[in-house]
Parts: sequence; structure tokens; C-alpha cells
Amino acid sequence: MLTSAVLPPLTRELGLPDWTAGAIFSLSAAIWVVTAPYWGAKSNIWGRRRVAAIGMLGFAVSMFFFALTAMAALLGWISNWVLIFALLLTARSLFGVFGSATNPAAQAYVADRTSRDERMDEISTLTSGFTLGQMAGPAAAAALISAGASLSPTVGLLAPVVVITIIALVIAWLVATKLPEHRSPRSDGGIARSGEKGLWRQKAIFPFLLYAVGLSLVTGVLSQTFPYAIMDRMNVAGAASAQYTGPAMTMGAMATLISQLVLIPRLKLPARSLMVYGAIMLALASLFMVWAQDFALFTFAQILFGLGQGFARPGFSVGVSLAATQEQQGDVAGLITAANGMGFVVSPLFGLGMYQYISSAAPFIFCTVLVVVMALYAFFSVKSGDTIGPGVMEEIVAKEDPPA
Repeated sequence: MLTSAVLPPLTRELGLPDWTAGAIFSLSAAIWVVTAPYWGAKSNIWGRRRVAAIGMLGFAVSMFFFALTAMAALLGWISNWVLIFALLLTARSLFGVFGSATNPAAQAYVADRTSRDERMDEISTLTSGFTLGQMAGPAAAAALISAGASLSPTVGLLAPVVVITIIALVIAWLVATKLPEHRSPRSDGGIARSGEKGLWRQKAIFPFLLYAVGLSLVTGVLSQTFPYAIMDRMNVAGAASAQYTGPAMTMGAMATLISQLVLIPRLKLPARSLMVYGAIMLALASLFMVWAQDFALFTFAQILFGLGQGFARPGFSVGVSLAATQEQQGDVAGLITAANGMGFVVSPLFGLGMYQYISSAAPFIFCTVLVVVMALYAFFSVKSGDTIGPGVMEEIVAKEDPPA
């Protein structure tokens, strides 16, 4: 979310075409999709802690080179926009290669330490932890950009990237040295892990993965076109746009937090219902983005978007883990991580392409139609199963889902 808030104004500040921001996100997501199952399987062999630490370290290195390239460009040390684009693309690709290790390792780590009954609570908590990043990230980015801008525009735009690099390094060190791991790495070279070919095609697993792909596409299109809609419809640019984008995204993340801490435990809905209702709320969010022209309506759309995410993500994440055996947890965690990234492969170019070359409303109309289809698919394809009741996300503040 932080990169999504920083990259669009950064590319415009550097004079890069809008499509370059989409290409940077797309390549990183494509690499993420390919490498996530690999890291999920490796976590069975090397251990969850080691693989999670590799992911956080890779994310930190990626952000460091991203900041270094952007600073050189903003200071005029690099003037060729093609070279700037290539360097930013390379920096972000490091995240795709190594950052994808954290998600599957984290989910498999939780599965290792929980029974089937406990797993619904704990994996829902882990998944919903992304809300904290969504809530704090844009607001922190806006505050850091504002504070840094008082020194210089260069410092303002890059301050959030530098800070998150330092935080990621600290987390990587804590994971590598302090995180307890009761499950030992396999000594059989991974022979005992499931490693099933075509695991994703299993009837009990496939609907959740397909829904996750659709949700990632909608999330990518909405989140990556949102800053451009703010800039164009409200006539703000550069660092100033973050003062609107950040608070609006923060309100959406707060809505997600409320849905997960307050609504879901009390409603006690099964995974299928969460997926259906989440898609319906995302459809409403997309519709309001078609009409939004002022900050109030943009913020309301983000709140609906947050509620939809808050219902949908725990639904498919818990469902797919419960559909897998204990031996398959590393593999299925890699698959769900890959599915979460698949939509981001095409959403930046696809969404921004529609926005730039068709109309500013086209991406949001597309998302409205897609999530309605997703709601119908979830209703007819997913069996109504276990409910997510009280206690699902009580420890949300202690968990985190890695960044998109």
C-alpha cells in the first residue's frame, strides 16, 4: 500500500508515462506469482522462520534500491527516463523474487502450530493483520511526505520508502533471531511434503484460489487507479495528492479493521457468506468510484472497499487452509500467495490502460461487473462450512500479512 501511494506521484514528478507505474507493479507481481509456490515448498524443507526472514530481507533490499534510484533521478543524476524506468523496475522485481517468501512461510507457520479448530481463528487473524499496514501505511506516508517536503521535495517523496526499509530490516532480524519455531526443518530433503502436482485443481481448493485471483485483480485495479483519480478529478499533483490519498485509504483500512474485529465475530458467518457479502460491498465501492468527484465521496468509496476486503479476505484464506491436509499447508500457502498476486500482474497495465485510453470511469465499471460475477460464483461454487465467530481476530495487532 505504501508503494501504491508513492509511485504514481513519483512517476509524474520524474516525467515518466503513467503506464510505467503499471509496468513496475505488473512485473513484480508476475515474479511473485511464480516464486511464491517455490518459497512455500522451501519452507517445508528449510523451516518457516528462515524463509520468512529471507522474504523480509528481500523486501528491505528492494526498497533500498528503489529509494536510491528515485533519489538519483530526482536530483538529476540520471536524466534518461528509460534508464530510470529500468532501474525502478529492477528494484521492484527484487521484491517479487524474495518478498514473496514471507506470505507462505507465515501462513504455514500458523498452520503448524494450530489444530484445525484453532486454525480458523489464527489464519483469519494473520490475514486480517494486513489491515494494520493498510491503516498505518498511507497515513504514515502522507505524514512523512509532508514532513519531508518542508526540507525538500526529494526528501518528501522518498521519506516513506526510507523509513519502511529500516523497519523491514529490523523485522527481518527479529524473525531470524527471535521467532520460536517448534517444527523442525525436514531432514528428508522435502520428500515427505505433499508436493502434489495439480494441487490447485482439487475440487475443494480451486474455488478459493479462483476467487482470490479475482479479488487481487479488483484490488489492484481499484488501489492503483485511485491515486490517479484523486490527482485528476481533484486537480492536485505530486506530494500534495498524498494528503488526500493517504487519509482516504486509512479510512478504508479502518473499515476493514472494524469489519474484522466487530462485525465478523458477531455475525458468525461461514466462509462462503463472507466471500459473497465482501464482493457485494466491493461492487458498491466500485460504483461510487465511478461518480466520485470530491474527497468525501472518494473516502466513502474507500470505506466500502475496506468493508469488502474485510469480509472477503478471511473467507477465502481460511477456506483454502481448512480444505488442505496438514502436510499440504506449505504448498497451499504458496498457492494462495500466488493467487493473491496474479491479479496484480495485469491490473496495473489493464486498469491504468482503461483509465488513460478509454475513460476515467472504465476501470471502476469493470470492477463492478467482475465482483458481481465473483459473488455469484462464490454462492454457487463454495460449500457453506464453518463459521467465523467470536475470537477470530482478537490478536490482530500482533500479526501482519506481507505487503502487496
